Amino acid sequence: MTEEPQRSSWSQQTKLMVVIILLGLTIFLLYQFREAIAPLILAVIIAYILSPVANLLQERFKLHRGLATFLAFMLLTVILVGIFMLIIPPLVAQISSLNVDIERIFSQIEAIRITQYEILGQNINIDEVSKQVLGSFRSLSEPFFGQTLGYAVEVISSLIWVMFVVVVAFYLIKDGQALREWIEGLVPPKYLADNTQLRLMTSEIWSAFFRGQIVLAIVVSTIFTVVGFIIGLPFALAMGFLAGLLEFLPTLGHAIWLVIASILALFIGSTWLPIPNWIFMLIVIGMHIIFQQFDLNYLLPRIIGRRVHLPPLVVILGIFAGALLAGFLGILLAAPTIATARVIGRYIYANLVDIDPFPEKSITTPLPPPDPRWWRRHPDRDQD
Repeated sequence: MTEEPQRSSWSQQTKLMVVIILLGLTIFLLYQFREAIAPLILAVIIAYILSPVANLLQERFKLHRGLATFLAFMLLTVILVGIFMLIIPPLVAQISSLNVDIERIFSQIEAIRITQYEILGQNINIDEVSKQVLGSFRSLSEPFFGQTLGYAVEVISSLIWVMFVVVVAFYLIKDGQALREWIEGLVPPKYLADNTQLRLMTSEIWSAFFRGQIVLAIVVSTIFTVVGFIIGLPFALAMGFLAGLLEFLPTLGHAIWLVIASILALFIGSTWLPIPNWIFMLIVIGMHIIFQQFDLNYLLPRIIGRRVHLPPLVVILGIFAGALLAGFLGILLAAPTIATARVIGRYIYANLVDIDPFPEKSITTPLPPPDPRWWRRHPDRDQD
């Protein structure tokens, strides 16, 4: 009986060459299909947000996975349509009236701009200062408004891309468990524990950011709208809605809202409080400072969690870098991307210096994945 020859393993040089070739091929494909990257990311975001809804519907009503996914999309559609029907009409009315007040604000700014002031014996030309400030603001805002609005118009106006996002998101939810099991099957057994730990940590970051951020935006929008009506902030509904949207820009969003609200308070004043505009502006600033502390010390830790928390300077630099690299999506995903990079970077550093990459949790045995009962209970899995 002849022995079969032993299979020879690849040498280190061969492995390195294969890795370089695969990396080059990946970069080439990403460049060729770069227009599909942003819609694909949107599909992943939608799938990540709706997956728990589909899981809940399937568990509660014993539905087929495909039907549960379809119902999750229908539920999202009904919620969005309801929100737009309730908010858009009064919002449009406020924005329409805002156009008239903007003309008045611009006329007041023009009167201030052409006035010269003398401070400590020095003549200050407001016109020159304003030109420098506006020039700096324009150079900073171009990455936001240039790429962001261009991409938004492109996606909204293209039915093909919209359908692409919906279809990809649908199948990511429907077959997400099988896709994850396939990816985990590619991981060498000795790295399964590390892979599971990293997956759980990154999942916590993105889950806290997206699902928590939606809840946080609703809470903040409600608080700002109610307080705005109480103190007589002009366009309280629009400003509350704006505050909710700007919660997706950590740290920087608060500053943007405060600047806009201060301008409205200074040039328009309260809608019912009989106080000077400058005092009303100070009230708005003071209330915003109080809310910011409440947001940082109470809302964020309980709704978003502490894993996504980053130093304000890091967040601001990340938002500007994201705007330059990817426009709107770069702005939106800056914070969770940096937080994920922090987790992965700490893992790489720990392995480079031979220390435990997960000191807070034991990784002697692989951690169990999220409950897969929805996948195992239904005999029609193989028919999907």
